[in-house]
Amino acid sequence: MLTNNAYGIDLGTRTIKIYSAHSDQVMVEKNMIAVENKKTLFAYGDSAYDMYEKAPSSIEISYPLCNGVIADIKNMQLLLRNFISDSNKGVIKPADFYIAVPSDITDVEKRAFFDLIKEANVKAKKIMRVEKAVADGLGLDIDVKNAQGILVVNVGFHTTEISILSLGGIVLSKLIKVGGQKFDESIKNAIRKEFSLIVGSKTSEMVKISLKELEEAGKGAIVYGRDIVTGLPMEKEIPTDLVCESMLENFNVIIDNIRVILERTPPELSADIFRRGIYLTGGASQVSHLAELLAKGTGLKVNVSENPVTGVALGLSKIIKDDNYKSVAYLEGMSR
Repeated sequence: MLTNNAYGIDLGTRTIKIYSAHSDQVMVEKNMIAVENKKTLFAYGDSAYDMYEKAPSSIEISYPLCNGVIADIKNMQLLLRNFISDSNKGVIKPADFYIAVPSDITDVEKRAFFDLIKEANVKAKKIMRVEKAVADGLGLDIDVKNAQGILVVNVGFHTTEISILSLGGIVLSKLIKVGGQKFDESIKNAIRKEFSLIVGSKTSEMVKISLKELEEAGKGAIVYGRDIVTGLPMEKEIPTDLVCESMLENFNVIIDNIRVILERTPPELSADIFRRGIYLTGGASQVSHLAELLAKGTGLKVNVSENPVTGVALGLSKIIKDDNYKSVAYLEGMSR
């Protein structure tokens, strides 16, 4: 079945999500590449992430995406080709590609997503662009084609995208440079300031992820790092209150930007949003207290996604499978 050969691609700064129509599965891997001596592919995806902050200087580990846009197209092509090949057991067959693209970026940056697939040697028959927030809406099981106003907040690793949807399109959208990485940085800085302890990004991320469990258990987070004064490795217990407080400033930036979007929303759509509330999704949206602070800061109820990481890819899968939603995908011209 050739019609069955299609991929939905959600390029996140931190993770790449690829839906394959052939297997009807979503593959989630870290969007990372490890290159040895500037020329040899050493590792990619999750295995490259395992080496992060541990590799020797001859191996460079990087994210090809930055702030939601492609920063290193060569490495991103290499990654994409390997992931597509892996998903098809080493064979690359001609396929249609549906790629999710943020709305609030420049035309040149949007074009780069198309060029990436076109030039990655993945045998693309046609390349369809889908507004990321629309795919998000579909992934949240919302009928995005009706005339209801929908507010989707996608908190990613580098960015948060705040969008108002109606009639299958985007009425307003704003991309802000606050996300999971900023949360990690804040935790790292707080630990350094309070305990004179330097910890790595992976450690601060682990603290962020386990925050909810630690609070429920009434425990602090045990971290390992380097003492600033002695330079020696040490262990410390970090109180959860400190972790929560360190991220508050970032949460408030998101709340302020949601308010800005709401102030610019047409009144008829505002009424819909008031009834339905905020739809919260994205990999970093699960951080403890974020949903309740958004509700408190905006006065709206917050609907938390059941598939925060794979939501966009699941939305793309609906577009691939259901002709009713094909109209929300734009065919990118194959000619220059």
